[in-house]
Amino acid sequence: MIRKHRDQDLDQIIKVWLESSRLAHPFLNSDFVEKVKSDMVHIYIPNSETWVYEVDNLILGFISMQDNEIGGLFVQPSHLSKGIGTKLVNFIRKEHSILEVEVFEKNIIGRTFYRKYGFERVKKYIHKESANAVLRLRLKC
Repeated sequence: MIRKHRDQDLDQIIKVWLESSRLAHPFLNSDFVEKVKSDMVHIYIPNSETWVYEVDNLILGFISMQDNEIGGLFVQPSHLSKGIGTKLVNFIRKEHSILEVEVFEKNIIGRTFYRKYGFERVKKYIHKESANAVLRLRLKC
């Protein structure tokens, strides 16, 4: 089931993010990951519209939106390739004519997902805080 997140979901959301991020972003240093984890709790989740994919009271994935931008799409690693990411994007795309997202170029899991979904590259730049290349992708809904 997909539903809007509640405050009490935050621990599970952060757990999904951390485990998924470790898998997709092994190139990021631990200090950067800890900073982002703190920002997730204090900035990103509180200031975005976040939807969770839940089964039996367990959050298996989530998508956070800021206007038409996917600020985060993460799925529990044990549940990758089971359609959860696709269901979350399908759920939010109904409300938008264009979706955008940024993904690290080295994030093969994320890049593969977005390419299969039909997102196209519109920009590439170097992320200052991590010194990694980032791709900005767009999907016309």
